Amino acid sequence: MTDVATGAVPLARVLRGGIVESVHLGHVVVLAPDGEVRLALGEPDVTVLARSSLKPLQAVGMLRHGLRVDDRALALACASHNAEPEHVAGVRALLADAGLTERDLDNTPDWPLDPDAAFAWRAAGHDRAPVTQNCSGKHAAMLATCVAAGWPTAGYRGEDHPLQRALRAAVAELTGVAVERTTIDGCGAPLFSTTLVGLARAFARLARAPHDEGHAGTPEARVAAAMAAHPWLVAGAGRDATRFMQAVPGLVAKDGADGVYAAGLPDGGAVALKVLDGSARPRAAVLAAALVAAGVDRGAVGPVGATPVLGHGEPVGSVEPAF
Repeated sequence: MTDVATGAVPLARVLRGGIVESVHLGHVVVLAPDGEVRLALGEPDVTVLARSSLKPLQAVGMLRHGLRVDDRALALACASHNAEPEHVAGVRALLADAGLTERDLDNTPDWPLDPDAAFAWRAAGHDRAPVTQNCSGKHAAMLATCVAAGWPTAGYRGEDHPLQRALRAAVAELTGVAVERTTIDGCGAPLFSTTLVGLARAFARLARAPHDEGHAGTPEARVAAAMAAHPWLVAGAGRDATRFMQAVPGLVAKDGADGVYAAGLPDGGAVALKVLDGSARPRAAVLAAALVAAGVDRGAVGPVGATPVLGHGEPVGSVEPAF
């Protein structure tokens, strides 16, 4: 297992007033449509905890084991959402369709990610809640999968629960990498290790899954179609994951905590990255540069990746990719 610090290289420089103020190190891998490595910075085989970037892979596993939802609910299953009102309503509807309520959720209670939504939630007298935590769509879908498969909903987060065994197998199969370590994610669900190139390989598989009539129902194609059709549900207002998918037709992109991002293109190209210090600050700039290396038009993704450095609320510099 390659340690994440081994072989890390500069991915982005933070410029303030023309001076390099900070440098973010990490790893990037870009796959060509044929699966060959087109660009590797750092160690493409580094072992990572892909955090929420694993959600689309877990959603494939849920569909394989009986989850039956429409594309909006499936996008929420893949989401790290803002908990804006439509997100929360969608999670509640997903639960209700399975005969469940938000009391069945066992993810970590939290405030909405969106500042306006958080203010409104608190103003209404609410405390931190599982339904407003950004992973509530995934947890609702996990519970609905248990109902569909005839598995107990109690204890669904347990590593040895049949649901989690099934999702671990799906992650290993889609990435082509054995899961060497399992730990606990911030939301309380099991978190499976993989490699950066394995993560890119899985996103390529999702994004290029055939969408003709004969393949439209495959789990991979369904996840890709749901995310591409409903990017706002995957993240929310102002979020770069939403904006990247809106900018590039057919792109499947998912951010993850601690500096992870993965994206797949309909032609089979793919990108995965890990920022060594776990910062979210350079992720959008680095992903935009990596997508350009994968063949995406710079004019489409450049504005999404643009990350200003502010002084007194005004741009005085920028985060610039190092490649």
